[in-house]
Amino acid sequence: MTGRRRDGNNDVSSKLVDWQGRHVDAFAAARTEKEFFEALSRAARELGFDHCAYGMRLPLPLSNPKIILVNDYSEQWQRRYAEQNYLAVDPTVAHGVRSVLPVIWTESLFENCMGFWEDARAHQLKVGWAQSSYDANGAVGMLTLARGGEPLTESELKENSMRMAWLVQAAQEGMTRLHPNVRPVIPVAALTAREVEVLRWTADGKTSGEVGMIMSITERTVNFHINNALEKLGAVNKTAGVIKAAMLRLL
Repeated sequence: MTGRRRDGNNDVSSKLVDWQGRHVDAFAAARTEKEFFEALSRAARELGFDHCAYGMRLPLPLSNPKIILVNDYSEQWQRRYAEQNYLAVDPTVAHGVRSVLPVIWTESLFENCMGFWEDARAHQLKVGWAQSSYDANGAVGMLTLARGGEPLTESELKENSMRMAWLVQAAQEGMTRLHPNVRPVIPVAALTAREVEVLRWTADGKTSGEVGMIMSITERTVNFHINNALEKLGAVNKTAGVIKAAMLRLL
């Protein structure tokens, strides 16, 4: 029984890696913000969502940080959101600034801005999920996935949560790389062969302990290589580091 369960887990992990690899290729091939966002929207639709939105708040200028908003909502809703200045009251935005935990649209989330909530629903935006991320330069971004149909179920979230969380990091990396108003990324120092190998196994979903066993080194040594790679890549965590390395064709 244990063997069967492990095989099932390996199958799920393999499907996740295949899904990620396919979309990393599409993201890396994008040469403009528009091309990247189109690829991001396709990934969102594969996960069962009608719409995708990405917002980023740059760290500078300090007095009035620049906000970047890109989405595929209807033109009517985009105009309405801007005219009513919903950005100032959007509770998902407020949550994203405070926490990197995902948030799901609910009545209680919008209880202090019911007019906004009712307006969104009238524009067929009834179900949503959002999560924020931070990069090494201090920019905070948030990915929102939305639809007008069936509510999010526990089984759906369980099946897609890892893909959705991965997509958050991919969106941050891609928009940082391609948006014209984001300062250029400092060139990445060359990764060592060991750092590349560790990141490759990490990209396959292996833990530091598992990578250590595969490479016949200690878990502490694995984490040493990972931390060195993250510093060179300017990434804040392993997921962001793997995505950035893959997009830069370092793996």
